[in-house]
Amino acid sequence: MQPGSIVIVGTGITLGSHISPLSRSYIENADVVFAGVADGITELWLKEMHPDVRSFAPLYAEGKSRHVTYQEMIDLMLVEVRLGKKVVCAFYGHPGVFAYAPHKVIELARAEGYTAHMEPGISSADCLHAELGIDPGKVGCQYFEASQYMFYQRNIDPTAYLVLWQVGIAGDKSHARFATGGAYRQVLVDLLAEHYPLHHEVILYEAASLPFQQARITHLPLSALPDAEMNLKTTMVVPPARKLEKNLQVLARLAAIRAAELEAEASAAEFEVPEGEYQAAEISN
Repeated sequence: MQPGSIVIVGTGITLGSHISPLSRSYIENADVVFAGVADGITELWLKEMHPDVRSFAPLYAEGKSRHVTYQEMIDLMLVEVRLGKKVVCAFYGHPGVFAYAPHKVIELARAEGYTAHMEPGISSADCLHAELGIDPGKVGCQYFEASQYMFYQRNIDPTAYLVLWQVGIAGDKSHARFATGGAYRQVLVDLLAEHYPLHHEVILYEAASLPFQQARITHLPLSALPDAEMNLKTTMVVPPARKLEKNLQVLARLAAIRAAELEAEASAAEFEVPEGEYQAAEISN
């Protein structure tokens, strides 16, 4: 392995309370730390752990493609890795969720022979399931990025929860905007109306990033989505519109398999010789 390494860590959502002890240790023992976090307060908190924290915030600008920004992040991180330094980059939430640069920099660093890996963090999805009381194991849960759902022909199941991420920029193809307007969201509503009635209640969710904040949980009908207030952190949750329907054909097949298993077990038990009798028979022979 080459000298130099990179570790991508997640700071979690809520300042100070979501980071793992291992991720904190990587930050404290790094040669240089990059920060891709949600606000300046979190950057100040990181600077309490390490004297050399370099923010990615200045790389973002309205009208500038985020793909350009992501490539600039990757280049900055790799420069330090190639100098033989222990590099750590702290990203907001889980560093592997809706984050191109962390995955790509690990891929490129490994291809050049450097040690690189990712440490998980608590994501907004984790907060969402906890605060909205949604158990994905109950009826299922589907995750889509809102614009991707609009751009491609995706199949959804209205008997499960539907979670649409980054709904505040739904329909944006430029990757250079921080918000889209009601006309874009109306297109999304029209698509969803193929599966859900317009009066169906949806939830707009934003996890709290600071300990003194409260999460945003707004209930509204689907038809009101175009006029709702949103930002880059807004996630939309669409609860199930229909009950689960039993697959009677599959259930019948499974029941037949189980019945055959029970019949085989019963037949085997009929010919089983108790241990004591078997030993007595061996002695008499």
